[in-house]
Amino acid sequence: MEQFKEMPDNIDVFTQNSIRIRSDLGVIYVDPFHMKEEPHDADYVLITHSHYDHFSIEDIRKVIKADTLLVVPEKMEDDAGELKPDVKDIVTVKPGIYKEINGLEMETVPAYNTIKPFHPKRAEWVGYILRVNGKRIYIAGDTGATKEARQVKCDIALLPIGGTFTMDAKRAADLANTIRPEYAIPVHYGGLVGKKSDAQTFASLVKSPVKVVEKMQYFD
Repeated sequence: MEQFKEMPDNIDVFTQNSIRIRSDLGVIYVDPFHMKEEPHDADYVLITHSHYDHFSIEDIRKVIKADTLLVVPEKMEDDAGELKPDVKDIVTVKPGIYKEINGLEMETVPAYNTIKPFHPKRAEWVGYILRVNGKRIYIAGDTGATKEARQVKCDIALLPIGGTFTMDAKRAADLANTIRPEYAIPVHYGGLVGKKSDAQTFASLVKSPVKVVEKMQYFD
């Protein structure tokens, strides 16, 4: 997948933080939500936290198959238990760790708000850095521009920009300019929170050499 290494063509962004990555290791979903189809093609499903627009059992069931590996924060193990009969295994993670799951290398980054009450640090929710096709892909999850986020090293960063529950476009652009990935992809806007125009605001504030790629698929 040489083309993928040059540009994130194999990354799709749906509603909120719903993301699909096609890789040499298989198909990876993060926080599937409002899925319009039922592909049942997920080799991995990664969940960042327990809010309904990120942990939707209905939508997870649209993408999983019998050999899917489901990855959730440790404190969500009981919530995820309902899906245990439907997947190969459920793996739990905590913030700030490295783990390899059936060939998929990942690091977890704490995802939390510093000035908003919605995502407290004590909940131990996560973002993920995935090693995929020779690239480090950071999926920030619902977070502010925390000190941990500012220390991330990655090639591709998927950052929330919608405000309300996460960073807004300005703070997300500041984070992109700090961590300087090759590509920055805005997520978590234009649906339940944020405006479609937030992507243009974000892109206008991100500085070269970071390239902004808008991948959001809008569903009316």
